[in-house]
Amino acid sequence: MNKRIEFIDWIRVVACLMVMLVHASENFYGADSSGLAGNVSMLANEANRFWVSFYDGFVSRAAVPLFMIVSAFLLVPMKPGQTMSSFYKHRFGRILPPFVFFLLLYTFLPLLWGGMTWEQSLADLKLLPFNFPSMAGHLWFMYPLISLYIIIPVVSPWLEKASAKDERIFLGFFIFTTFIPWFRLITPELWGECFWNNFSAFWYCSGYLGYLVLAHYIRVHVDWDRRKRLTVGLLCFLVGGAFTGWSFWLKGTPGVLIPTPEIEWSWSFCTPNVLMQTFGLFLMFSCIGLGKAGVVDAGAGVGAGAGVPAAASAAGEESFVSRLARLTFGMYLVHMFFLAPIATWIIGGDVANPTIPVAIAIPAIAILSYICSAVAVKLVSLIPGSKYLVGV
Repeated sequence: MNKRIEFIDWIRVVACLMVMLVHASENFYGADSSGLAGNVSMLANEANRFWVSFYDGFVSRAAVPLFMIVSAFLLVPMKPGQTMSSFYKHRFGRILPPFVFFLLLYTFLPLLWGGMTWEQSLADLKLLPFNFPSMAGHLWFMYPLISLYIIIPVVSPWLEKASAKDERIFLGFFIFTTFIPWFRLITPELWGECFWNNFSAFWYCSGYLGYLVLAHYIRVHVDWDRRKRLTVGLLCFLVGGAFTGWSFWLKGTPGVLIPTPEIEWSWSFCTPNVLMQTFGLFLMFSCIGLGKAGVVDAGAGVGAGAGVPAAASAAGEESFVSRLARLTFGMYLVHMFFLAPIATWIIGGDVANPTIPVAIAIPAIAILSYICSAVAVKLVSLIPGSKYLVGV
């Protein structure tokens, strides 16, 4: 019987809202004409400086790595006997049709309300084989996700045989590479990089592959009880999140145009602080359905692995959270169609003085976008063949 892991569904539901908090926050520092963060940023006042640092940095910056860890947690190692081709057929068959559908939507649909010109649409169409369209910056996430799916069949056999020590060695290299964005503040080229070589000494240990291995390590080798998970998780989240929020606040001088990479100097998803946030949040979420002694509560179902027992529910007994979790992929794809007009309405043309205080405006934009996206995806899911449109 198909069963769902309760805490994984919770992560999907919450992380999806975190993504929308990030994009809602961008309206309060992005100096791009779209209102979102582009090449340059500017904060209107101290209130915007603080609340963007809080919501985007402290609260939500770990959203993307959380989704990466969830994917790896569920898919690694591969099922016994599963081939590379069957894995690719199943995974890419699920994500690529909706992805291509929304690439086209973001290329042409804004024409209906004058959100872009035909010249821009045609220019975006020409570039679609190579990158996301100009109105869909959030779809950048799909490309590293595809890369993660490509590498899973390659690393899965190693992870099946690797000891905890072996995985810790690799994770040590990965943790070191999370300092690379900071090292680039000293020199842009590191360890063999030059105009004829983009691949540095630690290239193959860096990036989201590290989160993949971390997910497997937590699942198989971390057997902490609830108290330890909560304690370590909360500490990591608070320390990592505080640094992430502070790093933006430090560089964000109100009234000054600042290159976005400069103000977001420590907001890369593979930095030590974001890694700490992600690890901490995942540990805390893993306590859902976990008994006080580190075992599954009675009647909770099967465990998710040697290290992380997890409550599971039968497909016919799904909770509201599980049903909502099924919609989150489509919600992520569609949400910018709702978030942009909602932000315009709430901001009211003056980012320094929105219609409601910025402390409320950012979560209000995110929550309204979340609700609209969930309703839209649910309605589309009722159409036959909706899995090719919104992945449901």
